[in-house]
Amino acid sequence: MLTTTRTLSRTLALGAALVLIVSACGAAATPKPSAATGGTADPALVTAAKAEGGLTTIALPNAGWCDYQKLMDGFTAKYGIPISDLNPDGSSQQEVDAIKANKDNKGPQAPDVIDVGLGFGPTAIADGILAPYKVLTWDSIPDAAKNADGYWYGDYYGVLSFETNTDVVKNVPADWADLLKPEYKGQVALSGNPVKSNQAISGVWAAALASGGSADNVQPGLDFFKKLNDAGNYVPVIAGQATVVAGETPIRITWTYNGLGDKDAQAGKTNITVAVPTSGRFGGMYIQAISAFAPHPNAAKLWMEYIYSDEGQNIWLGGYCNPIRYDAMAKAGTLDPTAKAKMPDTTGAFLPTLDQITKATTAIAAGWPTTVGVVVPDK
Repeated sequence: MLTTTRTLSRTLALGAALVLIVSACGAAATPKPSAATGGTADPALVTAAKAEGGLTTIALPNAGWCDYQKLMDGFTAKYGIPISDLNPDGSSQQEVDAIKANKDNKGPQAPDVIDVGLGFGPTAIADGILAPYKVLTWDSIPDAAKNADGYWYGDYYGVLSFETNTDVVKNVPADWADLLKPEYKGQVALSGNPVKSNQAISGVWAAALASGGSADNVQPGLDFFKKLNDAGNYVPVIAGQATVVAGETPIRITWTYNGLGDKDAQAGKTNITVAVPTSGRFGGMYIQAISAFAPHPNAAKLWMEYIYSDEGQNIWLGGYCNPIRYDAMAKAGTLDPTAKAKMPDTTGAFLPTLDQITKATTAIAAGWPTTVGVVVPDK
């Protein structure tokens, strides 16, 4: 169950509780009928979506992240609609920027849907770039994890961890303070640009929680990364599976599902260990939304129906992501038991409110250049 408690102990896989306070704004959407479980798309929607001939997503990594490749392949296999995924390694900000840049463009560079950090939802609504839509399983998405008018809705969440290539690093760091040790010189990286990426911003925030900061005080996290950079331990690049495997960034700060996905992908080739830090445990939710200028609006709606169905939610669970309908599916007995059993222990993880995310995102993006003073180039 989702609650409004700010310090959480989650007991079901990645957790059965999520801390979020949602701001509902924008014009009301026309409600759709709800389905308690499953979610079977309206045949008329399927026909209309197929007639559009495709779906354009953006920044959906096809290597490790939440089994997104399996999700995309499953959608195409089920409906015969091909997916074009723009900028697979893009940031949340780049997703939003792509909608804005292509308002009047119905061509291949215009995304139909986005998957961004929660903090990007309110500004996207204010900018008028989202279209409201409510899936059939709307009622089983917790109220605290969706915009009441249907402009965005939580999809999955995970907890930050240390993904370590143990062929390069013999002593796996167990907590944030460990990263400052001299033995990790030139080895630690974030999984994004900390002035643009939700994941990287969350990494700085988590370091703050482990360094005397709080939900409302992120400065210790910026100070931590300054120390990390001054020590030569921080590598100012956007780390991914390839850089971890190559030893360029043998320790990367990333969501549990990214690290565990990489571990599976590299089985028998590269030894990877994923450790949830003992302090500063930080969870983050991503959200889905449809572009108000979508070239394929019906395919976009059908995509949402698919990923919020039991089938789609279980694919995310299989990719080590906690699907947003986890509680409802657990109650209904529709969770994949094998996938559920493989989820890591993240007891005590903190998940911030929307208001806290908005403030922290602004503070970290503004404070990184002045406090840490290193530029992380976009890919």
